[in-house]
Amino acid sequence: MAKQQESSSALSELKETIKSQKAEIDKLRAELSSTINKKKAIPSGGHASHGSTNNNNDEILEYKSKTSFAIASERVGWLALFLFSLSFTAIIMNGFEHTLSKQIELAYFVPLMAGHGGNTGGQAVGTVLSALSAGVITKEDAVKTIGKEGLSGLFMGTMLGCFIGPISHYGMGISVHVATVVSVTFPLLSTIAALLGSSLPFVCVILGLDPAVIAAPAMTSFVDVSGLLCYFMIANKIFRLFGMEL
Repeated sequence: MAKQQESSSALSELKETIKSQKAEIDKLRAELSSTINKKKAIPSGGHASHGSTNNNNDEILEYKSKTSFAIASERVGWLALFLFSLSFTAIIMNGFEHTLSKQIELAYFVPLMAGHGGNTGGQAVGTVLSALSAGVITKEDAVKTIGKEGLSGLFMGTMLGCFIGPISHYGMGISVHVATVVSVTFPLLSTIAALLGSSLPFVCVILGLDPAVIAAPAMTSFVDVSGLLCYFMIANKIFRLFGMEL
């Protein structure tokens, strides 16, 4: 009799345990179903980790409603600042006036250097801005991205320098020492432009500024000044190697 009671008691406890486990399983199923439904309800790119993307979308939508005067008012201050920085190019040209008077051929390539620096930096700015806005890279990828773009600029400048130097000498009749200056300057100029073009968008993001408005003109201004300075400094060094007095 006692054994039957013990067996009945054990069976009751087992049933209670099964009921408890079943209730727990049903609860877990309900929570899982609720989680899946919530994920389905969130549109692509709309979850919390893409908050910056939402902010970018808001800015794009806001742009559509802005007037031309409002856009100009927001940008003119930055353009004035960068225009002031470009005045340093005149100072550099004036500082190397003696070099230009001795080697007027150097002046032929000043627009070429400025244009190439702007093109190289513009490619880097556009690439980094597109990757940032798409969420492909973040601020944490800054060092890796800048290093990659810098090496890319070095490779491109080396290839173009090896091409432009001989063409300018044999095709345009430019003296060999000026052609050498152009060939040597191209890799350095391309590297500087790529480094600035890839780093400025990250700097703007970190400072909370609009990289679409600031990065490109800032890059152009800095590249023009630094590229021109490098061009004339390299020219002085190479002319001395050729035994030329300046």
